[in-house]
Amino acid sequence: MIPLEKTTSKCELENQELTKEKGRIHLESKARYGAPKIHKTLLNNGFCLSLKRVQRLMRKAGIRSITKKKYRPSPSKEKVVQLENLLKRDFTTCTINEKWVAGITYIPTVRDRWCYLSSVLDLHSKKIVGYSFSRSMTSELVIEALQNACFSQKPRKGLILHTDLGSQYTSSELKTRNQAVFQPERLSL
Repeated sequence: MIPLEKTTSKCELENQELTKEKGRIHLESKARYGAPKIHKTLLNNGFCLSLKRVQRLMRKAGIRSITKKKYRPSPSKEKVVQLENLLKRDFTTCTINEKWVAGITYIPTVRDRWCYLSSVLDLHSKKIVGYSFSRSMTSELVIEALQNACFSQKPRKGLILHTDLGSQYTSSELKTRNQAVFQPERLSL
């Protein structure tokens, strides 16, 4: 008996051609293109194939994009507490330590990935009166920034603190520590 030669199927030949073309597109993009852009380029070049097929063949060939997806914080599943808006978009003041606004900024870093800066701004002087920096976004970050602001400014009772409805600002820890100084106030847009 003569052994039969294994012939490559039409699909396998097409996959080989697609893999070569994907490799070329990937190199031309300086390894920035992922499956969606390579798929779109292949469609524009006259190939007829699905995105899933492109993904499967890229995975098999070890072709990956060097870019990473941007960090998008996910919304909390907890129920949002509605509080009275004392500021009512009136950002005018007569004296310092009358109205403060606070917020958290996300800062991308090379070594620690994401870091967080919590800052407190006096609306009258337009100065940052307190801040705190951390690798984790906890209520302690916010509490430390507010404590720094209180230490440096020594505000009187009745100061309005304007924040968003983030979990750090609606935490019970923040409410118990700062009830003596602030009229806690949140803005829901």
